[in-house]
This record gives sequence, C-alpha cells and structure tokens, in this order.
Amino acid sequence: MAGGFAKDGAVQDQIDATVEDAVNRARSSIGKGASRKDCAECGEAIPEARRQAVPGVRYCIQCQAERDAEEKAHSGYNRRGSKDSQLR
Repeated sequence: MAGGFAKDGAVQDQIDATVEDAVNRARSSIGKGASRKDCAECGEAIPEARRQAVPGVRYCIQCQAERDAEEKAHSGYNRRGSKDSQLR
C-alpha cells in the first residue's frame, strides 16, 4: 500500500529498474569479436590463455582490474525518494 503521491508498487518498480540497469551494464561489458593481442590501455601483450578464456578481451589483467575497481566505485544508484537521501 503506497502512501502520499506514490502509486502502489512504486518500491518494486524502483527495485526492478535498478536490477534492469545492472543487467544492461553487465551485458554491455561483455567482449565481442576477436580478442586483442596487446592491451588497449598499456600496450602490453595479452597472454594467449587469457585471449582464449575471455572472448573479445581488450585489456591485460592489471588494466582490467583497475577498470573494474574504478567502475565499481561509480556504479551505485540512489533511487530512494526520501529527503535524507537527496541531501547527501
């Protein structure tokens, strides 16, 4: 039961939208096509085992780890509608 201006099921709609965004972000990060032989970031050679294990790989392990850590830091969503969350 929603109160105020929110419609019934608004919380579930927010949860569904957050999950859908996360799935779309994960799908967009999946490599496509042929793997690179050298890292697109630092130019180091990408080992053959990595190229076979990860289709469409573009980065060496070190550069990929740095990109993943950076993406994790910026991947949060704040869909709460409370005044407290909007003031943070």
